[in-house]
Amino acid sequence: MTPSAPSAAPAAVSASPARIPTVRYATEADDAFVDELQAIAFGPGRFAKTAYRIRERFKIDTSLSLIAEVEGEACGSVWMTPISIGGLNGWMLGPLATHPNFRKLGAGKLLAREVTKRALARGDGQFVMLVGDRDYYCPLGWEPTTLGNIAFPGPVDPSRVLVYAEDKSLATTLSGPIAAWQE
Repeated sequence: MTPSAPSAAPAAVSASPARIPTVRYATEADDAFVDELQAIAFGPGRFAKTAYRIRERFKIDTSLSLIAEVEGEACGSVWMTPISIGGLNGWMLGPLATHPNFRKLGAGKLLAREVTKRALARGDGQFVMLVGDRDYYCPLGWEPTTLGNIAFPGPVDPSRVLVYAEDKSLATTLSGPIAAWQE
């Protein structure tokens, strides 16, 4: 009986634990990764999007900036911007991005769920709003808003405006222009 030669690469891959994403708070050391990730995910046209106009007007809440990691390597990020709509405080989620090498592992959905949970647990905001794909976000609890109820400072496809709130009726009743967080 002759011993077989070890196959290092396949054995290492099959013997490694599942690539399960984890989440941590972002630090200043993550700034370059986040900038590069957003450039990869959204390209140069990202600065022309209406969501970026909102982030320019209202500073992101860095205490709700999260990084996803797989096996200690940063692979995704999410930001939250405090806003008010119709006198109700909440957050705009985004940008949410996952590096292409780490897609389909659940990092993006984990980031969306976790940042929303952390924001709403504070008790000072009532919703998380985003502009995104229904097929991706609605199974996570986001709901479509009433078309045209939320006024953005630029063009947005109103069918992509979604809200997550404990009060499930808020998605259909939330109305008004996006404004600064109400103190």
